[in-house]
Amino acid sequence: MTVDILAADNLSRRFVVEGRSIQALDGVSFSIRQGCVTGLIGPDGAGKTTLMRLAAGLLVPDGGSIRVLGLDATRDALKVQAALGYMPQRFGLYEDLTVQENLDLYADLQGVPMDQRAQRYQALTRMTALAEFTNRLAGNLSGGMKQKLGLACTLVRAPSLLLLDEPTVGVDPVSRRELWAIIERLVKDEGMSVLLSTAYLDEAERCDDVVLMHEGRVLMQGNPSDLSAPMGGRTWAVRGGRLRDLQARLAGKPGVVDAQVQGDHVRLVMRQDADASAQFSGLEGCSVEAVKPRFEDGYVDLLRSRAESRSHEGMTFSHPVTESVSPVIHVENLRRNFGDFWAVDGISFEVNRGEIFGLLGANGAGKSTTFRMLCGLLPASSGSLRVTGLDLRHAASVARARIGYMSQKFSLYGNLSVMQNLVFFASAYGLPKKLRGERIGWSLSEFELEKHADQLSGSLSLGYKQRLAMACSLMHQPDILFLDEPTSGVDPLARREFWQRINALARSGVTVLITTHFMEEAEYCDRIAIMAAGRILTLDEPAIIKAHAKTTDNPEPSMEDAFIHLVEDAGREAA
Repeated sequence: MTVDILAADNLSRRFVVEGRSIQALDGVSFSIRQGCVTGLIGPDGAGKTTLMRLAAGLLVPDGGSIRVLGLDATRDALKVQAALGYMPQRFGLYEDLTVQENLDLYADLQGVPMDQRAQRYQALTRMTALAEFTNRLAGNLSGGMKQKLGLACTLVRAPSLLLLDEPTVGVDPVSRRELWAIIERLVKDEGMSVLLSTAYLDEAERCDDVVLMHEGRVLMQGNPSDLSAPMGGRTWAVRGGRLRDLQARLAGKPGVVDAQVQGDHVRLVMRQDADASAQFSGLEGCSVEAVKPRFEDGYVDLLRSRAESRSHEGMTFSHPVTESVSPVIHVENLRRNFGDFWAVDGISFEVNRGEIFGLLGANGAGKSTTFRMLCGLLPASSGSLRVTGLDLRHAASVARARIGYMSQKFSLYGNLSVMQNLVFFASAYGLPKKLRGERIGWSLSEFELEKHADQLSGSLSLGYKQRLAMACSLMHQPDILFLDEPTSGVDPLARREFWQRINALARSGVTVLITTHFMEEAEYCDRIAIMAAGRILTLDEPAIIKAHAKTTDNPEPSMEDAFIHLVEDAGREAA
């Protein structure tokens, strides 16, 4: 007989932010079973983090109840906190302490007896592969290693229930796979129960059970197959011509729920009542093949049935992109060191006008350092670097005027409103007064920010922060757009909206450079370079890179398979 280790009954919670009432949870009821991994999924603002904090006894509900480990999480909050482990999105590591000192601190906070620590530390550092790094400062760890250290600190006292709020955000595919191996080992070997929220739907598909939330309510709970099974007969692979253009044609057709570039085809999801033969008319020269539905198809169909998404395929600048010779970016033997450490070690590549170029790599591979040099924000130690025909060593300020940059972390002014941020960036880019008004109006309309114009940007949801950051980066109509992990932590629907905009910009002639840890996003790129330890391992079209990763055991590798194969091979050669 299975036991409910967490049960919510008609749970509600409201917040007041800047005078506005936000219903974060609205009558939520569900339960999770002992010894299982339960995935918590849903768009930004669905209420996932609020639910986690209520379960951890950190918030008090306005109505309803939540029982955790047989205890009322509100009345018995301290007992609940002593029995579970909670790793929030921004886990508080102390970066000026070593790995060992962080473990000691959390052991002190959790009251772990001294005679039990050595054995627990040994098990945790072995499980997280941190045994060799106990004397390293936490601030000097890669993003993936920081996440593993955060998990180890959470587990210093073995909990019965583990709450993980998007633990794999911002980490590379290798680290993500390692974190999942740890989670599955905890469930199998220690009988732990896990409630895990995630923006990665392939992770949700690995869970024993999923809870899908939307606007503070539970839309469904069940096995992941419960969401994909009803999609039978509605999913297709369409091949022919340039995939980016084919996707734009298909996305605009009535009856189409979703059209996404996937490998060598566009994956098409149709509405249940759509006439497939009518949708495929006008696609002469293209092949159409029925494919097996997947979890993500069901997720997108369910959410889009509740609110039709707006198309951004027609997004253009009001003025044409500056004409320039190709390539618009030329990098030759680029190097950058920090003391004795070479973050970028002799890379070379070119990017053409209107191309989407992806820069992939494990945490610490040198991607962000490369981006900062290309934007003129960081000088190169050596090598040649030209952007729009300008040498960044001598004309960095002129080149920056043609560049838009969206950083890895939200870097706008959180204590300014949306409108104030737009006005500031329009002024900072030196736009004439008339054009300034036009561009601000365009930004508010195109990114659907009108109703948030007076809201402090720091209080926006992650998806709207991303919209505002992108609007600011496009304010001056740049020729080149640099996007450093712009969709990290953003839900699948927001990522689709983002890529509609990017594809439209590329078709208008804007050159786009992007880094991402979502390997499916790499499929949108015309070419990608995969980096490790400051060097480029391979540079080619996504389909060719995947083809090189084929084996008899894996004849159709995904981009994630190809990435892991390359990075692990490079690691073995360096060892």
